[in-house]
Amino acid sequence: MTGDPLLTECWLTIVGLGEDGPDGLSLASQKALEQAETVMGAERHLALLPDLTCETVTWPVPFADGIPVLLARRWRKTVVLASGDPFWHGAGGALMAHLNPAECRVLPAPSTMSLAAAKLGWPLEKTTTLGLHAAPFSSLRRQMAAGQCTIATLRDGAAAGELAEWLTDHGFGASEMHIMEALGGPRERVRQATAATYDFTDVAHPVCVGLVFRGTGSTLPTSSGIDDAFFDHDGQITKRPVRAITLSSLAPRPGELLWDIGGGSGSVAIEWLLSHSTTQATAIEADAARAARITVNAAKLGVDRLKVVTGTAPAALVDLPIPDAIFIGGGISAQMLENVWAHLPDGARLVANAVTLEAEALLAVWHAEKGGGLLRIELAHANSLGRKRGWKSAYPIVQWSVSK
Repeated sequence: MTGDPLLTECWLTIVGLGEDGPDGLSLASQKALEQAETVMGAERHLALLPDLTCETVTWPVPFADGIPVLLARRWRKTVVLASGDPFWHGAGGALMAHLNPAECRVLPAPSTMSLAAAKLGWPLEKTTTLGLHAAPFSSLRRQMAAGQCTIATLRDGAAAGELAEWLTDHGFGASEMHIMEALGGPRERVRQATAATYDFTDVAHPVCVGLVFRGTGSTLPTSSGIDDAFFDHDGQITKRPVRAITLSSLAPRPGELLWDIGGGSGSVAIEWLLSHSTTQATAIEADAARAARITVNAAKLGVDRLKVVTGTAPAALVDLPIPDAIFIGGGISAQMLENVWAHLPDGARLVANAVTLEAEALLAVWHAEKGGGLLRIELAHANSLGRKRGWKSAYPIVQWSVSK
């Protein structure tokens, strides 16, 4: 945030604008436009207000290039036009990073989500809303369950067809798609299809889609310890039952950052990110091929915010943001534990899983010195034994978990 916090003059008004242009503006928004010395907005927004008599400035692309242009007009009466509600995947959040709240006021219009929900008759509190205009389709993975409803904005008309193809490829071709163009304006149009039968070629921007998921594709569980089949791996993976226990010990909370040291397939870091939309994670993996595979797994499961560092701890930990939790899944050594403990802030958690006797002995020493819990995890799976069945034991895992 910039600007003098002692200055409280309101020079900037952010006006939410719908596809109905001036007809949908509140009296306050109309007054702000009448008093403005400058109005800034995207070309599409300015075209909706053809009768403006003050200076108009077309907001450049990319969006960030317009920030200095706007700030150069500080303390002049200025209006910035935004789509609908500026604080729902809109310009509001990006602008407020450069402003003191006292410098501006915001006059929102109904958001695309509100207009779409009203058109479809869907209660917003029971509907997932997403901005797919700036996010991959894989962001839908958590919502893709039979009968679940989602409203999402799209980049442009072509993206609607791309989404239909993506849903079909993932086994959800039977999903209902409500294609909604220019909601609230004279160009408004709503059409329906299933993802598998979608054949529209004339969908125009701005566009959003209402989805009712149906199909036979895989749905991501909401619990920790999702099936190993969701991850591509070369055998280096924290298996599902152990992963579930590990995630329980790590105890992810909204907004927290995890270091996953010895990422393997990235399964622990990815499930950490799946736990909440605001969690963050960095996976550190020495093998370049595995590091690349982690990135692919994260993108496939809709958590491409995962940061992957190719390197070996502790050297690879230099300059990383301070974590709230650290998981060590492999390569445990005295040097690593000493370095990791030094990075761990007070109150943060450390979970380390050991398979070898040497690593187990090391964790036993650290447990004696630092406290926490030491858990031995022994699992066995039923396997064929001739014409009958018997138990086949996996290597036991020793897990040390501690809060500093």
